[in-house]
Amino acid sequence: MLELNQVSKNYADVCALEHCDLSIASGQTTVLIGPSGCGKSTILRLIIGLQTPDEGSIHFAGQRLERDSLPALRQRMGYVIQDGGLFPHLCARDNVALMARYLRWPDVRIATRITELAELTHFPVDALDRFPIQLSGGQQQRVSLMRSLMLDPEVLLLDEPLGALDPMIRRDLQVDLREVFTNLGKTVLMVTHDLGEAAFFADTVVLLRDGRIVQQGTMEQLLREPADDFVRRFIQAQRSPLETMEIPG
Repeated sequence: MLELNQVSKNYADVCALEHCDLSIASGQTTVLIGPSGCGKSTILRLIIGLQTPDEGSIHFAGQRLERDSLPALRQRMGYVIQDGGLFPHLCARDNVALMARYLRWPDVRIATRITELAELTHFPVDALDRFPIQLSGGQQQRVSLMRSLMLDPEVLLLDEPLGALDPMIRRDLQVDLREVFTNLGKTVLMVTHDLGEAAFFADTVVLLRDGRIVQQGTMEQLLREPADDFVRRFIQAQRSPLETMEIPG
C-alpha cells in the first residue's frame, strides 16, 4: 500500500531520515517506534505531503507521491495528530464534515456518514454540536478520528494519537481504536514511543534510531531476536509497560 525507497530528509544540519526503505502492507497495522527525534513522525509527514523528501521516492498504491498527484492522493488518507488538531471555532460536527463540505457532498450524505462514524467510534451523538473546548481529551481524539475517516480513506496515519491522554482514558481509547481497525480492515501506520502500545496494536513493528530502521518484524521477533544491543536496551527500558499489555495473536 505504501512504499518508501531510499528516502532521506534533513532539517538544516540535522538528518531526520537517512536512505529509508520501508514497505507498509495493505490491511495491516504497522507501528513506528523509537526514541524522540528518530524520524518516525517525519515518515508520516512525508507520506501525507506536509514535507518533501530530499532524496528518494514514496509510492501509494503504486502511484508516486508528487506535487501534481498529492491533492487527490491525500483524500485517500486519513491523518490524526497527538492533540487532535481540531479547529476551536467549529463544533465537533463541523470539524468532522470539513472535507466533505469542501468536496460538496450533499447534506444528507454528510449527516448519514457522521452518524455512522459516531456509532463506530462510540462518540455521543448529543455532543456533536459542542465545541472542542467543551469536550474531554478522549472525545476530542474521537472527533479527530471521525474526521480522518469521513472520506472513507484507504490508509490511516496516526502520529501518537493517544500520547496526551491520561492512562484510563488512553486505555479505553486503545481498545476502541483496535476495534475500529479490525472492523474496517484499513491499512494503518501509527507512531508511538510506547512499546506496550505498539504490542497492543501492531501486526508489524518498525524500530528506528537516528533516522534509520534498526529492526522490523513482529513484536515477538523483537523480543526474542533483538538485532543489536540498542534494540535490547530499548526493550529493557520498557519491560514494565510491556508486561501489562496484551500482544495479539
